[in-house]
Amino acid sequence: MNWNRKDLLGLRELSADEINFILETADAFKQVGTREIKKVPALRGKTLVNFFVEPSTRTRTSFELAAFRLSADVINLSASTSSLAKGETLKDTARNLEALHADILVLRHSSAGAPQFLAQRLKASVINAGDGAHEHPTQALLDLYTIREKRGKIADLHVAIVGDILFSRVARSNIFGLVKLGARVTLVGPTTLVPREFEKLGVAVSHEIDNVLPKADVVNLLRIQHERQRKEYFPGLSEYTALFGLTKERAKLLKRDCLIMHPGPINRGVEIDSEVADGAQSVILDQVTNGLAVRMAVLYLCGGIST
Repeated sequence: MNWNRKDLLGLRELSADEINFILETADAFKQVGTREIKKVPALRGKTLVNFFVEPSTRTRTSFELAAFRLSADVINLSASTSSLAKGETLKDTARNLEALHADILVLRHSSAGAPQFLAQRLKASVINAGDGAHEHPTQALLDLYTIREKRGKIADLHVAIVGDILFSRVARSNIFGLVKLGARVTLVGPTTLVPREFEKLGVAVSHEIDNVLPKADVVNLLRIQHERQRKEYFPGLSEYTALFGLTKERAKLLKRDCLIMHPGPINRGVEIDSEVADGAQSVILDQVTNGLAVRMAVLYLCGGIST
């Protein structure tokens, strides 16, 4: 198929074919990382702006390295160093970025819909690096890539996503991607953070982790996001760990070939025991490696269309 999207704003709007096309493109770029010279000239002469209104060292660094490997020029902006801190609107920022002739804008923003807002106003490609509690498409793509790489397929696998679903953009993007590619998805967590409303997206909901773990092919543990929660949603860390944490004891319930995933950064001893996070079933570091290949693929596909 031919890729004809200027922007990557979320997985909800992508078809299964488009998602698979990104994953197949990432296969080629993963090979680049194994070479002695880890650069290709695919985006030479293009300028990428990393604009992170919300902080995220891991995602920003991954996009930056992906752009360098594609031979693009990179400018890093944060809200504290940008004019947003002085009261400039997102629309003003968009105009200034346009004046700089930026080709690709990677945006992380606390407001859901901010990437869509800029995509409608910029000729440049806009890549959503996380917008509020809406979507985080490249994280979901690297999760899908890792599952496909380790298990050879995604269709018919049972994936459990555990934790704070309500506030998680990672969970939403994963749900859209997994369901489109034929996986069975069960969301697990306390009733306050995993409401039955999510069943409308074609997934199952459970509030009993011990019933789900033995049947899962993949367990994706989400970070408890203190910064987005209020106390009424979440009683305390020790209670959460007791009820929903992947402890050493709970890990014994898993199938031997079950993959353990986490988008990071990990709260060790909260959502997952440290030994389990570093154990044989964990693919957490593979996710980081694959994130680079996936982001190279996204930048290459969208950046090749921007004018």
